[in-house]
Amino acid sequence: MHCPFCHHDNSRVVDSRTAEDGASIRRRRQCQQCGRRFTTLETSSLSVRKRSGVVEPFSRDKVMVGVRRACQGRPVSDDDLALLAHKVEESIRAGGQALVDSHEVGLEILGPLRELDQIAYLRFASVYSSFETLEDFEAAIAELRAPVAQPG
Repeated sequence: MHCPFCHHDNSRVVDSRTAEDGASIRRRRQCQQCGRRFTTLETSSLSVRKRSGVVEPFSRDKVMVGVRRACQGRPVSDDDLALLAHKVEESIRAGGQALVDSHEVGLEILGPLRELDQIAYLRFASVYSSFETLEDFEAAIAELRAPVAQPG
């Protein structure tokens, strides 16, 4: 780790703790050359492989933008969307892979969106799953109406 003051490339960790969100580590470091202290924030990288093969960093903002379109005109706040994006990211990170396909991101959006707003869920699912007929919509609506199985 390079010191931000003297640019020496050797520092020692003085203190280490989990950041507020639990997804990163805050480290207090001291430069071995000049003795000054500085803080680093370490997070694991999460990348998404798009259909075209391009790989880019995961973005909560992109999740929110995609879902916001489905929520147009619905009683869904920006805070609701931010929480949904956070849940999606947590779920993907829990999978333990640093690189996921964009298709998997879409699948992870469906669950929290279904809980948030069923109309927005249908809108998103119809585009994401490429609904082509009324039967596709009817099947999705029947699935929404079916009771949710409670775990064990």
